[in-house]
Amino acid sequence: MSSNVEAWVLLSLALFTIIVRIFVRWKLVGPANFQLDDYLMPLAGIVFVLETVAAYLVVAKYQGLTNSYMTDEERKGVDLRSKEAYNRVAGSKIQIIGWSLYVAILWLVKFSLSVFYSRLTTGLQSLPTRVRLAYVILAVTWAATQLSLLLSCQPFHAFWQISPNPGKLCQPTNSPVYVLVVVILNIITDIYLLSIPLPLLWTVNISLKRKVPLMALFSGAAFVITASIIRAVTIMSSGPDGASAGSKWACRETFVSIVVSNLPIIQPLLRKGFKKMGLSQLFSSSGKPSGQTYPLSGLKTLTNRGDRNTKKSKMSTAGPTQTQVSAWGSDEHILTEPEPTSKDITVVSETVVQSEPWSLDEPA
Repeated sequence: MSSNVEAWVLLSLALFTIIVRIFVRWKLVGPANFQLDDYLMPLAGIVFVLETVAAYLVVAKYQGLTNSYMTDEERKGVDLRSKEAYNRVAGSKIQIIGWSLYVAILWLVKFSLSVFYSRLTTGLQSLPTRVRLAYVILAVTWAATQLSLLLSCQPFHAFWQISPNPGKLCQPTNSPVYVLVVVILNIITDIYLLSIPLPLLWTVNISLKRKVPLMALFSGAAFVITASIIRAVTIMSSGPDGASAGSKWACRETFVSIVVSNLPIIQPLLRKGFKKMGLSQLFSSSGKPSGQTYPLSGLKTLTNRGDRNTKKSKMSTAGPTQTQVSAWGSDEHILTEPEPTSKDITVVSETVVQSEPWSLDEPA
């Protein structure tokens, strides 16, 4: 598959994933109840379109040329009125735009995940605080990447200067500041976001057989980290082909980021598909039902209503308070598929687990 074809295929698959996400959310909560992440993810898709166009132009229109990866002798030999000089200047400008688009996509996806996690962690000990801290970390790191992209080379027009040599920091394809700042902050933020849902999943009282695939579902950032590292290494070691190689890996990384970040959202549809293929055990409890269900969206910390002396093993049929009802919708049933006839509230270790029947076949 040629690089240009690959880029458009990855874009199409990413946009399809976003459309599926919108469909699932539309069926579960309706457009009137869309949250911020339901808008951030389509916005990331739009920016991905722009990034793919930029990557296509660098390779197809400007022959993958920039002012990077040139010796001083090669720079002196370039006629500044030639087609090569034109391609190198234009390619360098596109690379600057491409870097900004690449960072914008990754951080939009991270913010979208943070909003999603804020719904999953409402009322659960210190986790909401960690999500709020994630917003601060993402805002600071995004600003740091943008400032490094814009201020690392002065004067700014040296980013597309061919001769004399503008220096390593002014070569937009393989600038050490561009590559290292982005990859380091990208990895740090991904690891922090991973630390939010995984401990919660690990402590939920379900079998290890079910924990492993669920943790894998939320661990997609590991693939993004891998792609980010490969991209950085490729850019720094590719030589004259670094511009086109970097553009390819930018599209690959953003594609992986969008797909794996949407998997927890579209898992109800995946679960339905697995059931039809006879693989429902991947999303169902092992063994006989215990009468306890643990949907991630149903976890709520008990409010103080005189029940503090309730024993940990005691079952309670008290209905949820208004605070509990408003804290969670019925749109993120991650850990189990609720039984249609289940209407009870289960109290375990002062944590209420509420099952609410829903189906993708029925409007929310």
